[in-house]
Amino acid sequence: MSDVKPLVLDVDGTFLRTDMLMECFWAGLGRAPVATLLASFRHFRHPARLKAELARIAPLRTELLPVNPEIAELALHSRMAGREVVLASASDESLVSRLAADYGLSKSVLASDGETNMKGPQKAEALVETYGVRGFDYAGDARADLPVWEQAENAIVLGRSREAQQLAARGQNVVHYAGGTNWRGLAKALRPHQWVKNGLLVLPLIAAHRFDMATLVPILWGIVAFSAAASSIYIVNDLLDLEADRLHPTKSNRPFASGVVPIQSGMFTFVALAIAALGIAASLNVGFLGIVILYMITSLAYSLRLKRLRWVDIATLAGLYTIRVVAGAAAGQVDVSIYMLIFIFPVFIALGCVKRLTELTLATTDDKLPGRGYGRGDRGDLLNVAGLGTFGALLIFFLYSVSEQGRELYPTTWLTWVAMIPMGLWLVRMVLLGWWGKQDYDPIVFAMKDKLGIGLLMITLSLMFWAAGLWAQWFGG
Repeated sequence: MSDVKPLVLDVDGTFLRTDMLMECFWAGLGRAPVATLLASFRHFRHPARLKAELARIAPLRTELLPVNPEIAELALHSRMAGREVVLASASDESLVSRLAADYGLSKSVLASDGETNMKGPQKAEALVETYGVRGFDYAGDARADLPVWEQAENAIVLGRSREAQQLAARGQNVVHYAGGTNWRGLAKALRPHQWVKNGLLVLPLIAAHRFDMATLVPILWGIVAFSAAASSIYIVNDLLDLEADRLHPTKSNRPFASGVVPIQSGMFTFVALAIAALGIAASLNVGFLGIVILYMITSLAYSLRLKRLRWVDIATLAGLYTIRVVAGAAAGQVDVSIYMLIFIFPVFIALGCVKRLTELTLATTDDKLPGRGYGRGDRGDLLNVAGLGTFGALLIFFLYSVSEQGRELYPTTWLTWVAMIPMGLWLVRMVLLGWWGKQDYDPIVFAMKDKLGIGLLMITLSLMFWAAGLWAQWFGG
């Protein structure tokens, strides 16, 4: 490559491992959803205006946006060699100029200005007018870059594309860099490890002692539906939390925040998973479909607003866990005890507090958690609420054990009282581990991997089966 010709870099998908229009759209949904949606509908046919309006509604912290390390290194070496490195993008000029300043690149940028969408032929024409035909090298990643590559001295292409092969066949020098979809990253974005939470759908079956395939099979399909629904919402949550995740010590490595997976891929996957979840739910029964819809709407409300409200976020988390129990009852057509629901809710209130306690204990500053309403000064209050949740759950469990339904299902009542000991130990241990910062950011996921905790839960379950007379029924004696 010539050292005297400027190096021109496309931004979205080339210099950056993300798309600034999509970044603005999702940041806008998080900050001003109504204004963002109105702007998107109003300017849908005018991309340049849309980009300018979204950049105004949700200005990005461009220094946090993930860069493509290979292209960033190319830009650095070019600058050190005395070459001008210019950003040319269809993104809004205000954002592109800030990005160029962040990385010490040329102040002369080519970008959309609210009227002209600097993409494809428009970008090629502007570059030829500025530098002449073959007067620059150009790095891009998409089919829309073909008109620009055709006018460049050297075409730098991210990923393998048919257009790049055509350029090479015509004798143009083409330099390839790795690109394409990271399927492993996309699978990680689904958070399959979180699907263990949907095991809560089995609780009504266990509590009602309905151990038959006619009950189990629809519940298993219900778990599949909830897993798809949950993954779709996790994607939306990550897209809404891009900036907050990039400020977090570990969440900055999430697929969308780090740019490993394009935002557009996440949006397509969200739609596919949501359709799958609703389709499976509808095939089971109307009641279960209604619960899945309620879960998805509540989860979206949580992602958009509720998670930023002190205490409301914890109550919503507890409600989402409780919905899973109700969903299991609906899928398997099992009557669920009101005592179970009242018992489950304070358990998850306690675990929601544990989640925030863990985050605050592991936080590196006294500032409020990014995107949340808690700071380290709230640890004491969170500990108190977690304690109240633990006490409330045990009290309700005791009241259930002496209720008519409890005595009918668990005739040996004193054994249910004994079961409260390992149950209480498990809850107290979870709270203390959160206080000490010695568990995962998600207490449910941590609980599924915690051997001592699993042991306590198995002891509790065994005592409950004993109290119900199930051991004698299954094994005789």
